[in-house]
Amino acid sequence: MAEKELRPSDQRPRTFVRPDSSTDEALDVQTAVVQERGRWAVEIVVVFADGVVRKRIDTHATRARAELSANLIRRAAERDIRGPING
Repeated sequence: MAEKELRPSDQRPRTFVRPDSSTDEALDVQTAVVQERGRWAVEIVVVFADGVVRKRIDTHATRARAELSANLIRRAAERDIRGPING
């Protein structure tokens, strides 16, 4: 029998909690769309009790696509925090 070919996702190391990371519950999450060098960047802002973390997610060619991406990311993150705000 031929060996099963591994997909790139099968070769990825397992996720683990780093010793220097915070395991606090997030209090709020927001997304921001900013223009940078002719492209639109999506950033996520997560608020914890002891601070705020802001990370760049991706860049898009159009503002509409960036807004759509930001909306989907925010909704998914809110679901993990406290569920949907209006439903």
